Amino acid sequence: MSEKDPDKGYIALLGWSLGAIEAAERFDRRYIVVAPEWAEDYCKQHDIPYMAWNFERLNDRSLEIAEKLRDEGVDAAVPLFEEVVEWAGAINAVLMGNPRLHGQAVLFRDKALMKRRAQLGGIRVGIFEEAHEKDDVYRFFKRVNQTLLKLDGDVDDPIHLKAFDKAGCLGHRMIRTAEEIEQIPEAEYPLLMESHLDGWEFAVEAWIWNGEIQFLNISEYVTLGYSVFVPATPELESWRALITKQIELLIEAFDIKFGQIHPEYFVTSDGTMYFGEVAYRPPGFKAFELIERAYGFNAYQASMLVFDPKTTEDEVRNFFPEPVTGAKGYAGCFGVYPRKRVVSKLAIPEEVEEHEYFDFHELTEPLQETVTKRNAFGTHWGLIFYFGDNAHRMRDWLKRNEELDFYL
Repeated sequence: MSEKDPDKGYIALLGWSLGAIEAAERFDRRYIVVAPEWAEDYCKQHDIPYMAWNFERLNDRSLEIAEKLRDEGVDAAVPLFEEVVEWAGAINAVLMGNPRLHGQAVLFRDKALMKRRAQLGGIRVGIFEEAHEKDDVYRFFKRVNQTLLKLDGDVDDPIHLKAFDKAGCLGHRMIRTAEEIEQIPEAEYPLLMESHLDGWEFAVEAWIWNGEIQFLNISEYVTLGYSVFVPATPELESWRALITKQIELLIEAFDIKFGQIHPEYFVTSDGTMYFGEVAYRPPGFKAFELIERAYGFNAYQASMLVFDPKTTEDEVRNFFPEPVTGAKGYAGCFGVYPRKRVVSKLAIPEEVEEHEYFDFHELTEPLQETVTKRNAFGTHWGLIFYFGDNAHRMRDWLKRNEELDFYL
């Protein structure tokens, strides 16, 4: 455990992440984990500072956690997952005496409000509407394709359906035909509908302090929902100046003074940038771990640093490396989903284990033999990690993984 500096901020980690806890243990800030009661025994066993809270409970006692943390002397709350972003905003509003922080967090949680705020800030977005039932989706699908001047017999342009408040690909469907609308369960309504954006989709991880970008990473998707690597290829990195301007526009539109954001964008061949969405928490697919593998700094510690109101300019300047040139190599991962409907064992392909970029994997033996049909973009069964010295080889190898069977 690293020596804690009492003159630096006291940080509350909202949610449960062993990676974040290990990072906090090695960092010079005091910290406390705020998590449900099931985490208590583990925290006691490992001497982890802990405060119990059920984030699923919303009632007239919800302010209590903010007051308990304030009484504890905590300076800032860092959200570790999508579901606690609004809690972090409410808590920080109390800890920092800034009521606007809660309203800002609501914008990050509600994708419809988020899109409207982006539009008001002069950010280019696609067409979007809210749907409360199937008829809304039918109308939107028809209207989008009428707008695109589609004729009878033309292939319809797809639309995307997203849950208002879920992370990443959860609840994300692409609708290509009107018939697919019937397959949407009633329980998924209400939802957000978006027009399809052609272009190169990518993600950004940016750490903001004092209203300015301190470090900006571009994560390149090989296939959405399957694979990603950092830093990006030189081709995508060639758009860095334009991307940086878009992030600065986003910071201004959402009035972000501190924190870590994870927006997704599309860039077209002529350099037009379209905003997809933005999250105010660590990204999925172990992107923080990929960044640490590539650059050497711990991304959880970086978030604690920029959330801490007691952080100094010198600390921030000395913490982050130079983007791209400061990387030791390219780190990528592939989300494995069985290609067969019935599986009995984990079988890492020899081609993978012998590949020079192979790092390690987190795959386990199957818990069931029947593979459920992938719902929307679905959830992978585990990640396999790679590290190498060439962006194009990394990209091509991650694409090749889609053709391999990891479960037989």
